[in-house]
Amino acid sequence: MKKPFIIMMASVLMLVGSGQAMAETQYIITDLGTLGGTHSEARGINDGGQVVGSSFPTGTSADHAFLYDGTTMKDLGTFGGSHSYARGINNSGQVVGLSRTTGDSTHAFLYDGTTMKDIGTLGGSWSNAFGINDSGQVVGYSLITGDSAAHAFLYNGTTMKDIGTFGGNSSLAYGINDSGQVVGFASFFVESNFHAFLYEGTTMEDLGTLGGSTSVANGINESGQVVGYSHITGNSAHHAFLYDGTTMNDLGTLGGSASYAQAINDSGQIVGLSQIIASPGSHNEQDRAFLYDGGNMIDLNTLLPTGNGWVLERADGINDLGQIVGEGLINGQGHAFLMTPVPEPATLLLLGLGGLTVLRKRK
Repeated sequence: MKKPFIIMMASVLMLVGSGQAMAETQYIITDLGTLGGTHSEARGINDGGQVVGSSFPTGTSADHAFLYDGTTMKDLGTFGGSHSYARGINNSGQVVGLSRTTGDSTHAFLYDGTTMKDIGTLGGSWSNAFGINDSGQVVGYSLITGDSAAHAFLYNGTTMKDIGTFGGNSSLAYGINDSGQVVGFASFFVESNFHAFLYEGTTMEDLGTLGGSTSVANGINESGQVVGYSHITGNSAHHAFLYDGTTMNDLGTLGGSASYAQAINDSGQIVGLSQIIASPGSHNEQDRAFLYDGGNMIDLNTLLPTGNGWVLERADGINDLGQIVGEGLINGQGHAFLMTPVPEPATLLLLGLGGLTVLRKRK
């Protein structure tokens, strides 16, 4: 039974060889749907392809955190309040985010597959969690005692540690890698000036800016590469950046004024959103999801076949397999999407069988 398959694959390889290079990537796009309502957004993905985000349940306009396992979108519930949001997931399937409590407050949660655990605060009334590594360390931010300021925290499973600031009142942590390196932003004595930071257990390193007064770090990979966004010189706009350990590099935009990098995988592929000019000569700008790879920022919408119905507005997560998640409009509704790269020979076979929406090759 194996011989016909081998012959078919050989034929496919011959077809590929006569066309464009096999190295070029194709994708399939999946609409993750909703929890029954009209809206969903995806914010994180692990290497197993599990996706987290939030969605409206049936008959409501208050988001609930969800976990998508490849077939089903599971409602993770709340702490008794109206809404919850899932922001990050590790390779063990542990999920973090925030949930409204029965009172007028939100608390950070850690979901272990069965239970949504309240991980507390730094003494204040609310907290939010955004990232988790494979050791189960969680980062986010919380109001401190007296609710006088919000500080970044690192939670180790039992204790929530205050990471501090650059001398100001505020700091927020958004990402953590398996080495325990934490990224986010923190303020100085002048609160309007805040910079991206890299925290490595004891020291909060100032990553600087792209020439403007502020910067924010959103994600970090296992090599310590950091992504986020910064004001450029003159504070006229934000641009996405990649910090390589010594230098903050401007990634540019898709033609509009602003861009924001949200996540990076271990291959250095970056996703986020950028503004585009809606039409030639127009000052109207619109958000579009991007993939930055090999020195090029690519509008993910340019990879979609004509008439597909999607407008991809932002990409928020990418795993080490190159799968991308985010939010877009499909037939006018905001839905979470999952884009999965497919090796070209397999894509051609699937096309022959029909039934899949396949993105055209990225140039």
